[in-house]
Amino acid sequence: MRITEPQVESLSQRELRNESGRVLRAVSEGHSFVLTNSGVPVGRIVPLDAPAPGLTIARPVRREGGWAALAIERKTTAQSLAATLDDLREDRL
Repeated sequence: MRITEPQVESLSQRELRNESGRVLRAVSEGHSFVLTNSGVPVGRIVPLDAPAPGLTIARPVRREGGWAALAIERKTTAQSLAATLDDLREDRL
């Protein structure tokens, strides 16, 4: 059994501005809209109780790289961090 999403109507920014009452009534009745700007989809208008859309998996996750793969060499100093901070604070006085 496959659950299909109901047909979502496309709605331009101009239609939303000019027919906001009709759109809000339709949303309160359970209808959803895809808001477009110059034909390009920019958002969705859905009822508050509508389920969140599922995330699509574009590719499987790979655990490679990260910070450890950068092999950054840490610099060591003879002076402690506390002593360095004290020196910097003295400059403000």
